[in-house]
Amino acid sequence: MTAAQPSARFADLTLEAFSARLASASPTPGGGTGAAVTGALGAALVRMLCELTLGKPKYAPHERLLQAISDTCEEARVDFLRLADEDARAYDRVSAAYKAPKATPAEQAARDAAIETALKGACEIPLQVMERCVEVIGVAKNAVQVGNKNAASDGAAGAALCRAALQVAAYNVKINLVALKDLRFAKDTRTRVDEMAYMGTAAAQEIDSLVNDMWAPKPPPPRPAGA
Repeated sequence: MTAAQPSARFADLTLEAFSARLASASPTPGGGTGAAVTGALGAALVRMLCELTLGKPKYAPHERLLQAISDTCEEARVDFLRLADEDARAYDRVSAAYKAPKATPAEQAARDAAIETALKGACEIPLQVMERCVEVIGVAKNAVQVGNKNAASDGAAGAALCRAALQVAAYNVKINLVALKDLRFAKDTRTRVDEMAYMGTAAAQEIDSLVNDMWAPKPPPPRPAGA
């Protein structure tokens, strides 16, 4: 009997199996895959807030908006899981490029070109993760504002997870930029990373303010005159 082959998709693994592989000495899955999976969890929680609101008469005026947010988060959740796999494959391409032969000038030139291409590809996947994170955090703000107040913590938690995923994905872009020889690409990409990090963080901080105001202690009732 042959040994069982590992799943072709990280999404098909149990949580125990995935976390064990993440904790192993294998370079994949790594931080980029972890960021994408964290983003998927964040999108799922924001969608949960929407699903716990839809159909409730109290929130009927916001039904269409919340349905749109729910659909957006479901698309993002699925895409995050795709990107989890893509990130691992991108790392494998970088690793293969570094292992290419370099005994002759021609081989060295081919190897250098392959490394450059692979590193740029390895930047693109976490950049897509960042884009999705910014999108989910943005819609989470609307969901928390108008959604079921009893589930606001789920929406805020989803945004917080996407905020963490945003930062982790940024780390994975920046570490790949260090080895690039194309300095213009590196500069432009750093600008793109910083812009998305700013937008996502600002939106997440607004959500923090919203829920902290929502959950602020109520002032005690005024005491009767003469009491």
